Amino acid sequence: MSNSFNLSRFISDSITLRDESLFQKDLKTFHSELAKNINGKSVLVIGGAGTIGSNYIKALLKFSPAKLFVVDINENGLTELVRDLRSSMDYNIPENFKTYPMNFGDLVFKKMFIHEGGFDIVANFAAHKHVRSEKDVFSVEAMIDNNVIKAKTLLDLLLDFPPKHFFCVSTDKAANPVNIMGASKKLMEQVILSYGKQFKVTTARFANVAFSNGSLLQGFIERVNKNQPLSAPNDVKRYFVSPEESGQICLLACILGETGDIFYPKLREEDMLDFASIAVKFLNSLGLETEVCASEEEAKHKALHLNTPSKKYPVYFFKSDTTGEKSFEEFYVASEKKDENTFFGLGVVKNTELPSLELLKPFFNKIKTLLKDSTISKNDIVNLLSEYVPNFIHSETGKYLDQKM
Repeated sequence: MSNSFNLSRFISDSITLRDESLFQKDLKTFHSELAKNINGKSVLVIGGAGTIGSNYIKALLKFSPAKLFVVDINENGLTELVRDLRSSMDYNIPENFKTYPMNFGDLVFKKMFIHEGGFDIVANFAAHKHVRSEKDVFSVEAMIDNNVIKAKTLLDLLLDFPPKHFFCVSTDKAANPVNIMGASKKLMEQVILSYGKQFKVTTARFANVAFSNGSLLQGFIERVNKNQPLSAPNDVKRYFVSPEESGQICLLACILGETGDIFYPKLREEDMLDFASIAVKFLNSLGLETEVCASEEEAKHKALHLNTPSKKYPVYFFKSDTTGEKSFEEFYVASEKKDENTFFGLGVVKNTELPSLELLKPFFNKIKTLLKDSTISKNDIVNLLSEYVPNFIHSETGKYLDQKM
């Protein structure tokens, strides 16, 4: 791909259609309060090597924390994070800055956490985030373990070392979920909010992060670099924020939110874009035209001749038919109370009543018993989730994203 391609500029010009962050006014308005709660404080970021976690760290380091520890299972991602931060003049990196390639559900994490005596600010971004992670009972079990069970284990650890601010990222797919990932995140919301009487907890639901790690849009870059065709649904619309905005919304929610608050970006329905149109814009930005193919096989065959001089690039656009796909996005349900006046770029779902952890205990007893049974099916887990997640109607088609290009 051309070295002249500017990803940040493309996102601004062709996806978000914003010259500055949607949250820039809020960052300026609440700068003093943010500085008061961050400067000189100790911070732990879990899942900090991913797109959202790393951009949260970059937003955080515009201030001056005294200590920053970052945990992620992606050792290479942590290495690049450190190189990125230390190669820039934009960040106030504290002297006490450490990264740990470890799983936040493991004993070694607990030992490290207790040794440090807890942290003032704890933000958790470790999660299964892809709808493709529900192809069978094993992938679903891993998702529930990471998004719900390990999240509760972390919260139990925090009871002995309560932070001043605890944040855990959610997803727009938690509103009226049709996939197991969204249902697991909705359940995660209920779990973390149930600890709200012990320490401050907040979360955020937000849009697709443009060109985030593992996303379809990032895949466009990989496909072009490898002379492979692009493939995208033409009937699925999504809201988008930039990587920088994803970190900012999480920082604002973490520091400025009140217990029980669920933040979301104030985006309009007309802001939604479909993936096929983004693919066309992306190729056009590279000086290429799309050659629409009727099948994956045709697109792959035509990609074999991409080295010949031509401005035509093969693409395959299709109607979505995979399990758990939602044709549109929503950040809240009608019954939720919203505050859209406090912040310029953010709305807040206000939870007037925190969930009871006691009421959730039966779920954990049932899920642990269920997962010990080697004969369980994916449907058994779906049925259990349906008992505890309001409005969860699983959309099962028998087809999965791993079967697509």
